[in-house]
Amino acid sequence: MEELAVNIYHWKQLDPEQREALCSRVEAAVPPDVTDVVNEVIEAVRDEGDAAVIRYTEKFDRADLSGKPLRAGEEEFQASEGNLSEELKQAIAFAVQSVRWVHEEQRPGCLELCEVRPGVFAGERYTPIPSAGLYVPRGRGSFPSVMYMQVIPATIAGVKRIVAVSPPDGRGNIDPACLYTAKICGVEEVYRVGGIQGIAALAFGTESIPKVDKILGPGSLYVAAAKRALADRVDVGLPAGPSEAIVLADDTANPRRVAVDLITEAEHGSDSSAFLVTPSASLAVTVQKELPALLAELDRLRAGFVRDVLTGYGGIVVTETLEEAIDFVNRYAPEHLQIACREPFTLLNRIENAGEILLGQDSAFSMANYAVGCNNVIPTGGWAKTCSPLSVRAFLKSSSVVYVTSQGVSTLTGPVADLAEYEGFSAHALAVRLRGNRVT
Repeated sequence: MEELAVNIYHWKQLDPEQREALCSRVEAAVPPDVTDVVNEVIEAVRDEGDAAVIRYTEKFDRADLSGKPLRAGEEEFQASEGNLSEELKQAIAFAVQSVRWVHEEQRPGCLELCEVRPGVFAGERYTPIPSAGLYVPRGRGSFPSVMYMQVIPATIAGVKRIVAVSPPDGRGNIDPACLYTAKICGVEEVYRVGGIQGIAALAFGTESIPKVDKILGPGSLYVAAAKRALADRVDVGLPAGPSEAIVLADDTANPRRVAVDLITEAEHGSDSSAFLVTPSASLAVTVQKELPALLAELDRLRAGFVRDVLTGYGGIVVTETLEEAIDFVNRYAPEHLQIACREPFTLLNRIENAGEILLGQDSAFSMANYAVGCNNVIPTGGWAKTCSPLSVRAFLKSSSVVYVTSQGVSTLTGPVADLAEYEGFSAHALAVRLRGNRVT
């Protein structure tokens, strides 16, 4: 059995620079060659539209789209359903219902105005964004789960135009499970385009793909870089790049379960990150011994990804105490976190930065990724410190609503006029004084 030289870090022995480096991700240091490619493709799509989209799809995805519409047709949706097993369709339906139940609870209620002062009412009203472009990756697999995780909150929010883009296979076809999922969730505007060119097409619009107001969805380093490059033109939503996970475990954790959970998110790709963080040196050793046998059960591609991650942007971090382990988690701010400790609920309030928190070893990453109902589009790259997972709220915007009665005018005139004059805005002061004096 092939050995696996997993990175082992002893937190106490690391200097400040080494600790900072341990928390870095591949997306934080985009190589110049990636930036150059991103800029080239964006400019071409902006200037040439469909022609550039087709050209780069052939170059990057090896799919010839010439003579083929970019938008999926009705016959493709019908064919996709026939190409799927009943078991898979039932699994999708099961997951869709779970996700719908969770996200329905996120829908804001009706407008409620609070009487802030006598005669002064204020509140918020929520309305859906006009349009959303949803990115569904495909380069390292097919992801109907990413389709329903995005489409469901968008439809619940009431977005009028929902568009999905996803890379085609070598024959120019969209993944059938993604097409089927889009349709049963209420979306039929799906385009066979991905990567940088797909993001650029959504941002600028082309002859075939009308532009959108917001772009969401996870993707590769190139996709994440494209979204950042276009952030001044279109709302690119939460940062969702290569997958990342931490298993926080103490000496009560089952080592084999820890090991399999450690590799779960690592199998997404070589640019992912995955850490076991534990104060138990013996658990670290046992988990390391479990890994080779688990990798032997994976196909060659996924096993290769795991090896790259655990010898690259991942590994095992051994701390002196559980408190140090928690501090590392909060510093890292992972996309996914599992607490595999004796009392996971008692530790929950000590976790400040994590996109998703799974309590106990029965709560597997894969369960949350597919069918628990929480969203699997989660901030990466440390952005869990300030960003939240995708939700209905991502597809809504709020407007402040104010209503002032004549009683409220009397309440507000003095303080508002005094503040306006102090700041040098005489027209502001005049506007309230005219009302206060009942002058028209």
